[in-house]
Amino acid sequence: MPELQLGFHTTFALKKEDLQKVLRAADEPQGLQGKLDDLMQRTGLGNKKVGPVRSWAVRCGLVQGHRLSPEGWVVMAHDPELRSPVTDWLMHFYLSFGDKGLSPVPQSPAEWGGWTWLVYQFLPAHFTFSVENLVYEAGLVFEQETSKNLEKNLRYALRAYTEPQALAACQFVQELSNTQYATGEARLPHPYLVGYFLAKLWERDYGDVTSVITEDVCHHPMGLAPLLGLEPTSLQDQLDKLEVYGLVEQRRTVPPHQLVRRWDRAIALLEQAYAQSNPTR
Repeated sequence: MPELQLGFHTTFALKKEDLQKVLRAADEPQGLQGKLDDLMQRTGLGNKKVGPVRSWAVRCGLVQGHRLSPEGWVVMAHDPELRSPVTDWLMHFYLSFGDKGLSPVPQSPAEWGGWTWLVYQFLPAHFTFSVENLVYEAGLVFEQETSKNLEKNLRYALRAYTEPQALAACQFVQELSNTQYATGEARLPHPYLVGYFLAKLWERDYGDVTSVITEDVCHHPMGLAPLLGLEPTSLQDQLDKLEVYGLVEQRRTVPPHQLVRRWDRAIALLEQAYAQSNPTR
């Protein structure tokens, strides 16, 4: 039976100001190792808060163990204030996989918890929705959870997408009122970041293979289309942009159409995304 797996934040919402404090500590020589009192002093976060904020940093893909992840190093080098939309989308990318990261995908998104279910199962089927509808649908999947607990935890996920101090710049979810939300109007990221996402998903799904069937990429249930809030048929525009940037080659003369990778290192695409986007410091 699927578990919600959204209790990692306790009662602390995603807030960039707090996240910066943990990232700066992770960037120091000792990283996040040491006693709680020491970490509290270095981050300025209280004893009940420092753990959940650290969990946010891990789930956002910016911390591994006690230190910055490779992506975290890039973020701190290019956007230490976490103001760039590139950073917002990067955090959304990793948050969407719960705590599983880029492991082989499950049979159902719900197996990885509520956040993965929200991004890859619920939202693709609902362009507008109410909190009541969200909680009802979640209750059919996460049967062991009470409606009260579902609403509390799913609201934290929604706040991550709608609050300015979180990931609102993505516009992945729009708040229409306190109880009504909409999707389908995301501010899509720079092609180099889309290329980074594709490269990481390709590594997860296809390994070292150099070409795959385009339809497989477009219709992957936990792939690029739902990650960007797009219909599978709308993903072609993004692939065309990637081809313009020389990141992929599309072979469409004879079906089935093929997508050929032309990148080298995924992390280099992330660095290019920052270089091309001119993040505000």
